[in-house]
Amino acid sequence: MTLEHDRAGHPRYNPRFAMLVGRRYVVSGRVQGVGFRFFVHDAAAREGVAGWVRNRDDGCVEIEAQGDADAMTRFEMSIRRGPRGARVDDVTVDLAPASATRQTFTIEP
Repeated sequence: MTLEHDRAGHPRYNPRFAMLVGRRYVVSGRVQGVGFRFFVHDAAAREGVAGWVRNRDDGCVEIEAQGDADAMTRFEMSIRRGPRGARVDDVTVDLAPASATRQTFTIEP
């Protein structure tokens, strides 16, 4: 693993070599019609997370996301909180394969 140094000379890991973590989330509650997908998209952009989000026919929102472990932890915390006007009752989390080829986060219909 390649180490870089910050201005103060402290070592830090090169983010290009960060291990990708993949997760699939199913979020239930009042999560459709309240801007939840756009909220998730913004959280992903803020954390540098790639993947997609979509509404499901059963009223839940499904998310597949990948990023480094710390970013994914912060991303999940945002999902569990949700936007103003939403009510998150439950978040089911499963492991998902991560792919270095996926670089963006999209809102699916």
